[in-house]
Amino acid sequence: MAGLASGLAVTYPTEAVIEATTPEVVRKKSLDGDYGIQERVYGIAARTKPGVTFEEYTFWAEIEREMEREENRKYQAARGPTTFTSLLKNRFSHGVHHENKVALEKEEAEKSSRALQATEESDQIVGKDEKAPTAIVAAPPPDFDSSLRVTDAEWRTAARALRTASWGTICFLVTTDILGWSSCPFVFASVGFGPGVALYVVFGIFAGISGWAIWKTFMGLDSSRYPMMSFGDPFFRIYGPKTRHFINIMQSIQQFLSVAVLILGNGTVLAEVASNKICFIVCMLICMIIGMVSGLMRSLQHVGWLANLCVWMNIISFIIIMVASSNYPIYYPAVTKSTLIKTIEPVKTFAGPPPDAYQMQAYGFAAQFNGVDSMVYAYSGAIIFVAFLAEMRHPWDFWKGIFLAQTFICFVYILFGAFVYSQYGQYSASTIGTVIQPFALQTVGNVIGLITGLIACLLYFNIGMKTVYLEVFQEILHFPPITTKKGQLVWCGLGPCYWIIAFVLAASVPNLNAIVGLVGGLFSLNFTYSIPAIMFLGYNVTRNASLPGEGFDPKTEVTTRHDAGYKRWVRGFKKQWWLNTIMALYFMAGLACSGMGSWAAIEGAIAVFGPGGTVATSWGCAAPV
Repeated sequence: MAGLASGLAVTYPTEAVIEATTPEVVRKKSLDGDYGIQERVYGIAARTKPGVTFEEYTFWAEIEREMEREENRKYQAARGPTTFTSLLKNRFSHGVHHENKVALEKEEAEKSSRALQATEESDQIVGKDEKAPTAIVAAPPPDFDSSLRVTDAEWRTAARALRTASWGTICFLVTTDILGWSSCPFVFASVGFGPGVALYVVFGIFAGISGWAIWKTFMGLDSSRYPMMSFGDPFFRIYGPKTRHFINIMQSIQQFLSVAVLILGNGTVLAEVASNKICFIVCMLICMIIGMVSGLMRSLQHVGWLANLCVWMNIISFIIIMVASSNYPIYYPAVTKSTLIKTIEPVKTFAGPPPDAYQMQAYGFAAQFNGVDSMVYAYSGAIIFVAFLAEMRHPWDFWKGIFLAQTFICFVYILFGAFVYSQYGQYSASTIGTVIQPFALQTVGNVIGLITGLIACLLYFNIGMKTVYLEVFQEILHFPPITTKKGQLVWCGLGPCYWIIAFVLAASVPNLNAIVGLVGGLFSLNFTYSIPAIMFLGYNVTRNASLPGEGFDPKTEVTTRHDAGYKRWVRGFKKQWWLNTIMALYFMAGLACSGMGSWAAIEGAIAVFGPGGTVATSWGCAAPV
């Protein structure tokens, strides 16, 4: 709670302050040298700069939000009513900031033309009157180069040049990031129809609440001067640098485990495509090598089209599974070789939790919570909401995108999970693509799944490895920057190590449900529910602890506080006690679910690797299909 102890007060900018920091006024102050704005470091380089107080973050964030409101009002007025033609034009435009720049240049050209015309007319008048006084212009200092002087308004325009995403784009990105429907039938097979629908709705609502908490925190702390770019940034500003390092390390571990999950899943699909003629370890090794080679790329600039291709391939795979489940029989070996179910019986479905005889991963309460782990894993994705918000032109609209995305995701999960479970019943495995027939249709689906899985491996590795390198190796261990020659060589050396360790984990625990359950219970659940709750709780308590006369002064760059310590936390908590109490209970409930989920995943792994479980063994050749 270092951040809470160091400063909790906040002073809201008055109308005079907001007016004094508009682009036009700030530009003049910058040129006049008023309170030395340009002497400090701002932008991405300053997002984790030590010594910046919470009050300064909130001061500039409040002004940033006001400026965004005004810019959005002008943008809406200039754009006019939404029509098909305007939508088509916006689709191929260079972005709102480019359009604003063109309009500004046009306006400046018109002003220059009018000024030149006025000057010529004035010269003609002066030529007629030889006694007209001569204008005296103060010359600038000899070392002053106005072309190199970047004003504050120009700097802010450049800083926001990449913030062009609309709430519709964010809706698409959130859906693409979170939507993972393949394990939905397994969830229903673990908990039954009634609890399945209820839990998907409840956890979907909670995921929306977490998105709201991240959005409110971002809006209160982000600005062009001190932008927030990653999930760890708000924790730096609220709780201090150690908490940020902890969050970044946890994020790195989660993304590493996600790569291990994808290696295991892709190896399973490849083994089935090869009709089990290739050793299962070799299948995973092939996936590792492909990922290792593709992972030499340090940028995702040229693979964006692959991500879009994944979306369409997933839609095709979605349709294939629904058609196959309603028209063709079940491929039982994919279930009997990898789960606790060993008998072939008529399909049975249950309104409530199924009996132990029909559970695939564990028995009793642990079996049902394994389904919950998979559900939570499917809802995970809040970890990159801060990055999405940082791309938005008008982040006030984020709630629209998150509401539509979460509603659509919840609908798809219930539709797909309930439909396939009604057809396959207790045989609704988590690797649902391996259960369908005929073999030709299964092969098409598996090939599509293999391609999308390998692309996902590349994306997760690139993002995960960058997080590990930038936030751990470079910042904590002082490795060379990734943009330097030495940094590139280190990246190329660490990449294969990353893949090898992920492969070792996948080969040691060759059961997809076991790893997914552990990742879901230990990491995904916390990053989706517990951590956003404690993030917002710390922000709200800190913001509400201010006293009259406290705050940040932009002229002196001094933050004033009248007290510190425990009594500030209590005062800040009492200000909105009902909301803070809800978020505290939400945080503790998330931790409790994380503990139970991790326990259930371990119990499931013990059961499935015990007698009568999966045929796959650690470092063995037998494939679980």
